[in-house]
Amino acid sequence: MQLAELIAADRVACGVASASKKRALETLSELIVQHEPGLSQTEVFESLIARERLGSTGLGRGIAIPHGRLKASDKTLAAFVQLAEGIDFDAPDGEPVDLMCALLVPPESTDEHLAVLAQLTEMFRDPDLRESLRQCNTADELYQRLIGWEPSSTQ
Repeated sequence: MQLAELIAADRVACGVASASKKRALETLSELIVQHEPGLSQTEVFESLIARERLGSTGLGRGIAIPHGRLKASDKTLAAFVQLAEGIDFDAPDGEPVDLMCALLVPPESTDEHLAVLAQLTEMFRDPDLRESLRQCNTADELYQRLIGWEPSSTQ
């Protein structure tokens, strides 16, 4: 599955000010529900925060992929934020997180959930992609870099 199938341009935000993990997850929740009738921002946030309580979704190198299941949706949804400043996210390397990609899947989508998480993890392991995302100045630039990413043969 391509990221472009999961994330719309209006669910990408650039230079977001956020002082905490909770506020960043609220921002991602807001992005996800803004054009999804029937979804509740509270329900999305609760799904993301419930997963964080099990253990941080911070990957290291300034990246986090908060994810969860959403009963009210029958499709997989994603949102992405580039934070203005890194925040503490309990990442394994102790580094602050400044790039976050949220993923929400329907309850029965276990295989798809794992496949998309694996794809996102591979994407964000690419140092060139991470650096280019940090250099973006607009949401549109971020979106284009995200959907245009191709695995390199040097990874």
